[in-house]
Amino acid sequence: MVSPKVQEALAKAQENPVIGYKTLLNSLDDFSPPEARSTDLKAITDDLFAASHGVVTTKAVLSDLINVLKNSQNHESWIDVGTHIVRAISSTPSLSSSLVDQASALRELIATAHETNEDFLAAAKILAEIPLDSSQRRVSDREKAKIWIRIVRNHLEEDDSTTAETYLNKLKNVMHKVGDADPEMMLHFKLSAARIQDSNRQFLQAASSYHDISFSPSIAEEERLHTLSMAIKCAVLAPAGPLRSRALGRLHKDERSAGLEEYGILEKMFFDRLLSSDEVEKFAQSLAPHQLAKTSDGSTVLARAVVEHNLLSAGRLYMNIGFDELGLLLGLDGDKAEETTAKMIEQGRLTGSIDQIDRIIYFEMGEASGEHGSGHTTAQVGKEIRRWDSNVQALAEDVERVTDLLQAEFPDFVATQIAV
Repeated sequence: MVSPKVQEALAKAQENPVIGYKTLLNSLDDFSPPEARSTDLKAITDDLFAASHGVVTTKAVLSDLINVLKNSQNHESWIDVGTHIVRAISSTPSLSSSLVDQASALRELIATAHETNEDFLAAAKILAEIPLDSSQRRVSDREKAKIWIRIVRNHLEEDDSTTAETYLNKLKNVMHKVGDADPEMMLHFKLSAARIQDSNRQFLQAASSYHDISFSPSIAEEERLHTLSMAIKCAVLAPAGPLRSRALGRLHKDERSAGLEEYGILEKMFFDRLLSSDEVEKFAQSLAPHQLAKTSDGSTVLARAVVEHNLLSAGRLYMNIGFDELGLLLGLDGDKAEETTAKMIEQGRLTGSIDQIDRIIYFEMGEASGEHGSGHTTAQVGKEIRRWDSNVQALAEDVERVTDLLQAEFPDFVATQIAV
């Protein structure tokens, strides 16, 4: 129920609207008790729009009303009253186009309240309603970037990387214009991009992005170490191969890595050592839910990364190994071990060959190129051909030598056999 003093002040305000409303709003503490504040502010809004005072008066009073609401520091009131005012503006077509700035300011205020309440989806939705490309309102690139970066971060808090990426792509068109002048915004942009890459399982790119951010002087030391930790996690989860090896190398060379919990698994992967199930299980406890998601074959991202890493490590230990023996080493059946090996060779992440008849995998020395289809590179194929040529030549020479010996010892026998 509207406070009696507010009702009385609203009646007097009609005589001189600008002064009357301003006086009421400036002395609202005297007219409206705290428990009725939201109701009274909505009553003032309804009275203002019902009286049809015109654009100039309405805009002036509405600006004062928004300031009073903002200064209240009551987030629930920001949502309740702010939403009521926005609806009032939207339902008055004759004024809505002239009050775009006020409606935008209210939406930002409502979004801030939702963010404080950790209702990130509601915050993102209300921010998305702010017109940024309207012909009725000129908005600077910096203001656009501020809104879009908030929308991106709110969607990321809801683990909605798809929608977040849509707004990040919009940001890319303006960040080169405003990033240099606003390092903090550029940092948020880079961090959001890294989180989206992480969520989309683009772990190599995410590892590089997180590592770059970890050197930023704009964030506290604790945050820098946290982003370094995220870089290591993403590098570990990346598909095994030469590209990941280089990423692991950069992180291993970073002296700060030695002080992190993830350093143990980082070091083992960098030196191509086999990982035990206990080490993997301990590492898994520090991962985010999306990093433990199931892949198309039913395994987790971590399980696949570990299998591929241990397969590379096996290639450093053995010249060749049977399907079933490799399966025991990887925790897979023989056929699955052969399938994984074939895939990595075909993708250029492992060099070797497979003898499906004898069920044996032959590993080649040296590092794969990382290019698709290069697991057995042209140079390696040439090397194989030359080796076969050498073996055939040696066999032919041995046959000729035996023939010469027979010719010397049993000339009649040889003549008879050749004639046959």
